[in-house]
Amino acid sequence: MHIRFQNGLTLLEIFLVVVAIGIIVGIVILAINPEKQLSDTRNTQRRTDVSTIANAVYQYSLEHEGSLPKNITTTATEICAKGRDCTDLIDLSALTLREEYLISIPEEPQKTNPNGAGYMMSKIDTGRITVEAQFTEQDAVISVTR
Repeated sequence: MHIRFQNGLTLLEIFLVVVAIGIIVGIVILAINPEKQLSDTRNTQRRTDVSTIANAVYQYSLEHEGSLPKNITTTATEICAKGRDCTDLIDLSALTLREEYLISIPEEPQKTNPNGAGYMMSKIDTGRITVEAQFTEQDAVISVTR
């Protein structure tokens, strides 16, 4: 009686291993989802920026007898980025003067206006202000009222 041993893998076994690895890689990519992670990071930055701007304007108002920086209207208008042409934008340079309230105006990660910061601001009749991010991702609403 002659016994034959085969060394190596059959084509079917190799195919099954490749398919299993492909399924595992697909599951890992879906679980990690790099695009979602990046958009979550940008939205977190937007939340921080909106809060920082609102807090700086509020602090300015407290130290200036309730007065707000000029050009803030009841219509939501984009905030001007520091050192740029502020025509038709809200100029918050008073907040960065001597870096007393802000070192610089935070800028939106995906802004489209080179002169704007990418954040909108308006005031309510009661003297309160609202700062909002205009380019949020994943249908997030990012807004702070002070």
